[in-house]
Amino acid sequence: MTAYLLERAWLGDRFHDDVLVEVEDGRFASVTPDSDPPRAIPVRGLVVPGLANTHSHAFHRALRGRTQRERGTFWTWRDQMYDVAARLDPDTYLALARATYREMAAAGITCVGEFHYLHHQPDGTPYADPNEMGLALVHAAREAGIRITLLDTVYLSSGFGAAPEGAQVRYSDGSVASWVDRVDALVEGGHARVGAAVHSVRAVPAADLDAVAAWVGDRPLHVHVSEQVAENDACLAAYDVTPTRLLADHGLVGPTTSLVHATHLTDDDVTLIGGARAYAAFCPTTERDLGDGVGPSRRLHDAGARLTLGSDSHAVIDPFEEMRAVELDERLATQQRGHWTAQELLTAATTDGHASLGWVDAGAIAVGQRADLVVLDPASPRTAGTGRDENTAVFAAAAEDVRRVMADGRWIADDGDRAAIGRELDDVIGRIRT
Repeated sequence: MTAYLLERAWLGDRFHDDVLVEVEDGRFASVTPDSDPPRAIPVRGLVVPGLANTHSHAFHRALRGRTQRERGTFWTWRDQMYDVAARLDPDTYLALARATYREMAAAGITCVGEFHYLHHQPDGTPYADPNEMGLALVHAAREAGIRITLLDTVYLSSGFGAAPEGAQVRYSDGSVASWVDRVDALVEGGHARVGAAVHSVRAVPAADLDAVAAWVGDRPLHVHVSEQVAENDACLAAYDVTPTRLLADHGLVGPTTSLVHATHLTDDDVTLIGGARAYAAFCPTTERDLGDGVGPSRRLHDAGARLTLGSDSHAVIDPFEEMRAVELDERLATQQRGHWTAQELLTAATTDGHASLGWVDAGAIAVGQRADLVVLDPASPRTAGTGRDENTAVFAAAAEDVRRVMADGRWIADDGDRAAIGRELDDVIGRIRT
């Protein structure tokens, strides 16, 4: 057992001083505020629980800074994403994901939900091990020191009945039955769990949704929903209902479902999602990068939904920016302040985020929980003079203020790692691009 004295730590309600935590077998064995033990290891700074990134496409990291050269939309950006998707093999996928997950770890992320659909070879032929690409992600997370929920994705159509084309052919298993056969072969490990994803209502025909629901059961299920107005229009034309209503009608909106983006919703959609106690996975830095729009985060929460946060395309990997962006985007949309408290946003990034990925034993500094710690510098140019409280963490801090990160009782990152992570990313992205 190892004892640490946390100078100032978030315990779910507020920051407490001199918090003694004892860590045994990767979990908190005791948590005691206002302590002064003689032999505990001091941990200086503001300490928050490990953060969960609930929506990631690791290979999109290769696009950062390369998609800003011309005017366009989500759909023109997608063409550039497909170009990268067509270039990857298991080795480069592993290297890119490992570097990306190391960047996440350095930003305070201890668990990632990887929305994985790069399944097969570029011509659609399965690898000798049909899960080779998914296993590359699992290995990458282990090597970076973080946990992963592999959200293995069903993708059968390029759009409301059209066959996959181009890079999409490597996404498709051909049928739900083939997808189930492949995913059933995945084995969960100590740092890895397996969930499911429906890429979107345009990528999985309505006739196949019942079969997906039958396999999913109570596993985490994530779905891209209403990210674009064009998606809503096409779904209405094909099925005469919104994407949310279509999913709900097939049993795919429930308390273990995460609706990703949930940007362009009707009042009925909001009521459905909230009434199901589903999660709404917002990715503000990607949604603004792609010009998606601002989703109704507060209305969803008030209806009963639970907010979580993701970095999606990794235009930025900064969970503190994602947290405050939810509030700041609401301010822009409504011209009013004060929609979300810092405590609510920390909950979204910690306990609710982990729970949405199936890790209900993570995201809090509490007895029995996984020993994850994120140590912030309270005296950086961003955080100095801000009060050393939850508002400092959410509305002032940035990924660069993370000094050290612990996951499952093991220190996995410190601020001295950033230069090496940068070199690693530069190398692997260069290999993919050449």
